[in-house]
Amino acid sequence: MTSARCCSRIGLVHLLFLALLHNSTLSLIAAARSNVYIVYMGERQQQDEPELVQDSHHELVSSFVGSKEAAEESILYSYKHGFSGFAAALTKSQAKLIADSPGVVWVARNRILTTQTTRSWDYLKVKPELPNGIASRGHSGAGSIVGVMDTGHFLLDLGIWPESKSFMDDGMAEAPSRWKGICQEGQGFNTSHCNRKLIGARWYIKGYEAEFGIVDTSDGVEFLSPRDAGGHGTHTSSTATGLPVQGASFMGLAQGTSRGGAPSAWLAIYKVCWATGGCSSADILAGFDDAIADGVDVLSVSLGTSPPLASYVADPLAIGSFHAACRGITVVCSGGNSGPYSQTVINTAPWVVTVAASSVDRDFPVVITLGNGRTVVGQGLYTGKEVEDFHPIVYGGDIAADDSDQDSARSCESGSLNATLAKGKVILCFQSRSQRSATVALTMVEDVEAVGLVFARVPTKDVSSCYRVPCAQVDFTIGTSLLTYIGSNTKPVVKFSSTKTTIGSQTSPEIALFSSRGPSSLSPAILKPDIAAPGVNILASWSPFASSIDDPLDFKIESGTSMSCPHISGIVALIKSIHPTWSPAAIKSALITTGKQIQTNPSTFALLILMPTT
Repeated sequence: MTSARCCSRIGLVHLLFLALLHNSTLSLIAAARSNVYIVYMGERQQQDEPELVQDSHHELVSSFVGSKEAAEESILYSYKHGFSGFAAALTKSQAKLIADSPGVVWVARNRILTTQTTRSWDYLKVKPELPNGIASRGHSGAGSIVGVMDTGHFLLDLGIWPESKSFMDDGMAEAPSRWKGICQEGQGFNTSHCNRKLIGARWYIKGYEAEFGIVDTSDGVEFLSPRDAGGHGTHTSSTATGLPVQGASFMGLAQGTSRGGAPSAWLAIYKVCWATGGCSSADILAGFDDAIADGVDVLSVSLGTSPPLASYVADPLAIGSFHAACRGITVVCSGGNSGPYSQTVINTAPWVVTVAASSVDRDFPVVITLGNGRTVVGQGLYTGKEVEDFHPIVYGGDIAADDSDQDSARSCESGSLNATLAKGKVILCFQSRSQRSATVALTMVEDVEAVGLVFARVPTKDVSSCYRVPCAQVDFTIGTSLLTYIGSNTKPVVKFSSTKTTIGSQTSPEIALFSSRGPSSLSPAILKPDIAAPGVNILASWSPFASSIDDPLDFKIESGTSMSCPHISGIVALIKSIHPTWSPAAIKSALITTGKQIQTNPSTFALLILMPTT
């Protein structure tokens, strides 16, 4: 019996058991309000050709919609490579009848899912110059194919900016003969954009448009192609496999050589998410189906849905990754950005590698000088010129708008500040239960024409970017001391220094505040996340099309488990190059049983780079 067949029989029984166990959960899962249904029929029979599998789908649907022509029009995708199933536009009664048909495992409504460098690889001791290190032993990932399928927080899309220097093909070998993928053309993207590095690119939108209608690209925020309009896909792809690019920085910060963990690995892109918001289950499954047939070795998946979690048999990521794992593909998933609360981790299927986000030893200090000469230090990412001048500072809670209140104004919620009293001043705001985002506070400060922001919050290494006015994040102790200074002076003033870059600030990583915690709300007995990797203030390539400032950005600093996920994907590519016959389970075991704090000989292969989160 083949491993895929064995995996199918054992795993399918397990999936069906979990479906029954969590049947009550299914009614709570947010379903798309449309007539698109996904019909899952389990493992594709090995003796069947893909075309025969597709014909069987058409035949099944035609018996309920009246004709084969109607069936072909109804079916959006026929999943026929990695597993059997299809996505189709059906009425509720048709879906129910199909669900009762022989060979159908389940039928579910289409759902919409959302998300979740220069220093990090050196910090992990993944250095090509170490003769016994994992990078040199793994030949920088040569021979491995990494597929990237993800989306971004704040509704950024997946995709690739092929002109980025991270994806040049200098020194790359031709794609292997086992590669079956394509370079799918579309808006602003043609086959010439693929090369010996970017060997494949596909995009999927049928399921998304079935939910929300035809995507309008006239406003210039999206490309109907593999091209990246939002920057996130380019960032994650370059983190995993990007070639070394010297002189990289984010507006002068974090300067150095940007590189991916497996720069010699081939890259394939599967764009399943869109800038207008979300990713369709039907499209995601189509991406998995093609990736399995194309021949990827690793799939980096940075998307998911918040609790309540669907049972594994109703989760497109769990299903797609299950069939990928059965065929020897290691699937690496982000663990979610809903921390620090427990039971918020996502992508908890036992056959995937679930990644939390940790910090690195790099800081971006900003010195805040008070009018009395005292100084305090915060963190920021501002590189503009409007610094070194004193400006009045005021507490947000003292300048609430007439139609707001002090509680809203203290955290600088949207619309909470009096524009007249705020104009020309630095605003001190405090994180609250309802408003934890420095980005929200910064938008409010800019709207009222203030000249700076100090945002006091729970201590975190994660720093928000600010472009138009200086800003700094401080802890509550420093924030309280600034509030005391404001209250004890008739004309309190402060000034900001320029942001600096420092390294060596800590010897071991810490889990990011935003990183989702276990245990799994679906399967508490299965420890998740599996492992942590750098996901805080990660510099990587960016789409210049997505820049929100006058000068387009080729590199950007981002935080999230979407950033930690491709770090592990790059490591997996290196391991796969060293041990090409290892199964996904063997690779996962090597990862989570050898991870440790960085206090060992950097030439040792024992992964010496990753910290388990259990």
